Amino acid sequence: MTGTGARTGTRAGAAAGTGARTSGEPSGRGETEWYQQPLGPKVGIGTGTGVGVGVGVGVEAEAEADADADDPDPTPPPLTPDQAFDALYAYCAPTLVQQTYLLTGRRRLAREAVERAFQLAWHRWPEVAVDRDPAGWVRAAAHEYALSPWHRLRPRARRHREPQPADPTGRALLTALLELPPPYRRTLVLYDGVGLDLPDTAAETEASTPAAAGRLLYARATVTERLPKPVAPDDLNRLLAALPSDIRPGPTRPPALRARADLRARRWIHAAIAFTTLLLTTTALTLHTAPDHYEPPVPPGTPVHGVPPKAAPGPLSQPEQKLRAKLRSAAAAGPERLHPEPH
Repeated sequence: MTGTGARTGTRAGAAAGTGARTSGEPSGRGETEWYQQPLGPKVGIGTGTGVGVGVGVGVEAEAEADADADDPDPTPPPLTPDQAFDALYAYCAPTLVQQTYLLTGRRRLAREAVERAFQLAWHRWPEVAVDRDPAGWVRAAAHEYALSPWHRLRPRARRHREPQPADPTGRALLTALLELPPPYRRTLVLYDGVGLDLPDTAAETEASTPAAAGRLLYARATVTERLPKPVAPDDLNRLLAALPSDIRPGPTRPPALRARADLRARRWIHAAIAFTTLLLTTTALTLHTAPDHYEPPVPPGTPVHGVPPKAAPGPLSQPEQKLRAKLRSAAAAGPERLHPEPH
């Protein structure tokens, strides 16, 4: 087919009803996953060809139309890590905030858990990018952070009062959820709220399938008993979806999350370097000041028995007193000192 024929066929297709491709819908070999599609609007098969030919913009537009007509289903370019992360955030963040709100009952903590989960995902992006379920990876990280017991030690959590749902059924449902143990609460949210099947729910909660089934039955029975109106267990999905419908993610955008994750990683690296330097310095100082030879310890002394005590000198006798007086009265020098007198 020549270039004129290709352009004519393209015009006919655009005018006769290739509206699906003109509107931007995928066609041909099959649909692509959400994380494989480009984020920004790009010139597609129908849009680029139809506009370029219908308006008659010149030789370059016609050449591009010929290339598009020859290749009816071009493969979209691969996303960069930044674009893939932004797409994952736009796809998962709204529902994750609602799920973490059901687990915690606190809006601020729910948004914080989602942001921390995405920061961890960006920090481990090579692992998340090749995972078979990136959304499940981030969901597990957000749920783990939201249900961490260390949040109970926060003093600000006691001062901040959360607004309760206006619906009495919603208030009773949220109260019943928060009274459940964390593993039971998470199992109920994953099965009835997210829609996972029982084996996937058991795997994400790190429990066996019978244990997850028992938790689910207990949680359903406990929650339905606390509701003001009788509700079938199968209707919990609708109630759980309507309860956090007004919860939205925080104002933090994906580029800011990536920057915070990089900053946190750099701080951990600096802390590790400082700790390693301190450890090496302490080790070197210890090796320098430690003795380089063995010094046997001095044994403790052993008492000796049977030795008479040293006696103190007693009073002088009469001859000793005379001798002492004679020595004190004699001259200090002279032959008398060299030749003693005969007795």
